[in-house]
Amino acid sequence: MRHNINYQDFAFTNLEIANKGLLNSWVITRLLPNMQRINVASFRSRSHAEVYLRNLRQLIPDADFVMIFDCQRE
Repeated sequence: MRHNINYQDFAFTNLEIANKGLLNSWVITRLLPNMQRINVASFRSRSHAEVYLRNLRQLIPDADFVMIFDCQRE
């Protein structure tokens, strides 16, 4: 019995799933006491991260937030 499989679509889907986690490189992090931190959100574009950071700083002015570029290497 033959199966009709399009390997290009299959490979593209797997590549898309594998790289999905690597695409969100801009991370908003909240700095806590004792050198601790919490990742609040991650974004694909820097401009979206900047807008979110600005809103967080307006909503929670006493907290320390930073935006970092998270380059994940294997």
